[in-house]
Amino acid sequence: MKKSIFIGICCLLLGNQVKAQFSLSGEIRPRTEYSHGYGTLAAEDQDPSLFTSQRTRLIFDYKMDLLKVGLVLQDVRIWGNQAQQVVNEDFATSVHQAWAEMNLSKMLTLKVGRQELNYDDQRILGSVGWAQQGRSHDVAVFKYAGKVNVHFGIAHHENTNRKNNIYDGPDAYKDLQFLWINRKTNNFNLSLLFLNNGKPVMVGTVQESKYSQTFGTHVEIPVDKVSFSGNLYFQTGEDGSNYSLNAYNLMAEATYQASEKSQFLVGYEILSGSDYNETEKNSSFAPLYGTNHKFNGFMDYFYVGNHLNNVGLSDGYVKFATSKNKTAFNADVHLFASAAKISATANNYLGTELDLTLTQTLNPVTKIAFGYSQMFGTESLQILKGGSKGAFNNWAYVMISVTPKFIP
Repeated sequence: MKKSIFIGICCLLLGNQVKAQFSLSGEIRPRTEYSHGYGTLAAEDQDPSLFTSQRTRLIFDYKMDLLKVGLVLQDVRIWGNQAQQVVNEDFATSVHQAWAEMNLSKMLTLKVGRQELNYDDQRILGSVGWAQQGRSHDVAVFKYAGKVNVHFGIAHHENTNRKNNIYDGPDAYKDLQFLWINRKTNNFNLSLLFLNNGKPVMVGTVQESKYSQTFGTHVEIPVDKVSFSGNLYFQTGEDGSNYSLNAYNLMAEATYQASEKSQFLVGYEILSGSDYNETEKNSSFAPLYGTNHKFNGFMDYFYVGNHLNNVGLSDGYVKFATSKNKTAFNADVHLFASAAKISATANNYLGTELDLTLTQTLNPVTKIAFGYSQMFGTESLQILKGGSKGAFNNWAYVMISVTPKFIP
């Protein structure tokens, strides 16, 4: 009898394994960067820097009828920051993602654990794929899939001290809730987003959460060879300094598909800002947890760990992309200006940035990318960033991406 039960359990497990799918893949991505004015203007006598960073990932995926599981182990380092004969190292490998997505009904699932949040064009919520470390959240997301897709996410962060509710951890928020509603057809793709962001602030010995609300829409409309897309977001509530927040973000783009392999894009974006002498409110829009490297120039002068609670940004840009066989080329030009007053006399024009990228596919799992960027800054940018507009502000990189499939 016991032998029959054992054989039955084995058969059941084997049957489930046949239906389940397991894959194991990886990523090795070293990137060497030359910098003389990346992120901010270089000083006149500043020497350029040269360094190599590397991201290494091991990616596990498991799928069956009622469950999906994802696990991403990650190591990020600068070449040379670890001894050759290392004994041990804190945080040598981290868990970038560790989540399970369970079917609650035919149309409703729950994805819980550490995970990336990627929505629409990633302006507000994105994975920051360019950064070697990326971004992931400890969050639970309910997903409804139908003609209208609805996602509701909720996160609450605490320390391990069970005697109080004071959070002094590394994250930018203590509480976060978001609601994303999407309707997609052949004629349009429309999304609505509401995000409630709670930052922990100490008031005496008591911790309070200062909440700001970000809400708005993303839309995409294809029309023959031309497609249009845009964002409109507003921010209200309070910032971490207890100022009233009233800000907005507007973006409009038009893409012309010149041929099967070539396209032109023209766009304009404005992120509202606060005048230099504003003291009673905050009019500076913050793109929060988006993939900001993607938007306002690859030299990351704006909103990549900087330029927050500032004079905002106006960005007019033209982008060209083309490819042939295994080679792709991109050229972007950005014209930057402040959205608010820098000073009583300073001009709003900040400068022009040129971004060039060449990507070569070597084989199905290997690509090599070359990039060069140049910032032509102004005195106004010098006022905001320091450094010198007269310095030769440029940045270049070469990056190899290897993404093997160990178990397809």
